[in-house]
Amino acid sequence: MRDHPHGKSTPHPDVWTGRASNRFQWLLALGGAACLALGIELAVDSQWTSGIAPLVMSVVGCIAAGLLVLFGTLAFVHVALKVDKESLEVRCGHIGVPRRRIPLAQVAGAEFDPHVTPRHWGGWGYRWRPEKGTAVVVRRGEGVVLRLWDGHTFTITVDDAEAAVRVIKDRLRSGAGR
Repeated sequence: MRDHPHGKSTPHPDVWTGRASNRFQWLLALGGAACLALGIELAVDSQWTSGIAPLVMSVVGCIAAGLLVLFGTLAFVHVALKVDKESLEVRCGHIGVPRRRIPLAQVAGAEFDPHVTPRHWGGWGYRWRPEKGTAVVVRRGEGVVLRLWDGHTFTITVDDAEAAVRVIKDRLRSGAGR
């Protein structure tokens, strides 16, 4: 299946794509941009009277915090999942990083989870928990849980996760990737 911009899916013999977005991340990114702007403003137009060291520390701190928040949130504004005949590929954010490719030969099974939450994974983003496995969580809601042959799991929040699970199971039954 292939997702269209208007949320409709149509059959496609080779590739299924899906994604999930979190608009709240844009607000956090805005906060990071504001912190970055404050650091630049302090550097350019400061009337700092208590010495150069506190000014430099304030400028560097604001710029570093702003960049960390800005890029950390923009990387997880959305996640895209692509399932083809041989593998699954997970790409995050606008530049697709972090990215993970999992050959279907490494997948033992797939399940639909209607209740993936950032709280259970320790927040948004690319997460690892020893007792749960690895996940890419960009929002609360439905997701795909992959059981890998090495005993690990990999969870991805994605819209229309049930369809993704059906496609993955069909590919596994037909021996794709083996």
